[in-house]
Formats: sequence, C-alpha cells, structure tokens
Amino acid sequence: MKINSKKKVFWVVFLSLIAIVGVVFGYYLSGVISYQNKVKNTIIAEVDIAEIPDGVYVGEYDVGFIYAKVSVSVFGGKITELDIIEHRHEHGEAAEKIIDDILERQKIDVDAVTGATNSSTVIKKAVENAVLGYN
Repeated sequence: MKINSKKKVFWVVFLSLIAIVGVVFGYYLSGVISYQNKVKNTIIAEVDIAEIPDGVYVGEYDVGFIYAKVSVSVFGGKITELDIIEHRHEHGEAAEKIIDDILERQKIDVDAVTGATNSSTVIKKAVENAVLGYN
C-alpha cells in the first residue's frame, strides 16, 4: 500500500501539532504545580506590629499565578492603613477583603477568605514582607 504525498504531509503536520500541544500543556502543568507548591509552603510569620517603626512600607509576593503588592502604614504600633496596589489573580478577588480583618485584628496571620485561600495567603505574605522590609 502506497501513501500519497498529501497524506504524508497531513500526518507530519498533525503529529507536529500534537507534539506542540503536548509541550505547551506540560509547561502549563509544570507552572501550576510550582505555583501550588509555593502557596502550600508559604509561612506567615508572627509579627508584633507594635515593634514595627512608624512609616509606610511596600511589600510584594509572587507565586506565579497570583501576585500581590501592598502598601502598609504603621503609626503608634498599629497598622493604620493597608492598600492593595496590585493583585493579579485568577479567581481570588474576594481575598482583597482580608485587609479589613488585618486592620481590625492588628495581625497579619488572620483566617483566609473562603473560596480565595491562595490569594489570601499571597496578600498576607505581601503585608508581612512589607513590614519586615524584604520581598
């Protein structure tokens, strides 16, 4: 049985497309696994806000699919203002209300917002990074 040249071209193109899709999917899957591990291994330190000198601090945290940059104002041993400068997320916009809980409780490691746990973690870590002076 002889395969004509049009069929050969078709199969070469088809198999090449399958290979490209496989590589792209593998790269995406690798990114998802990396992101999930970064979030899972993120630890929020116990920070005594009363020990933080007065000032305005900017911090950020990036786990790949989620990124947050915040501005934290500390005066008289209290967080007086907390603003989200940037928050890139997939479905984690609800997590932005966590700033109200941080302000109310005057601590960073508050409960995550239900349905937006990963974004909550990233925002909290950005706040920690701001007041501790590293990113």
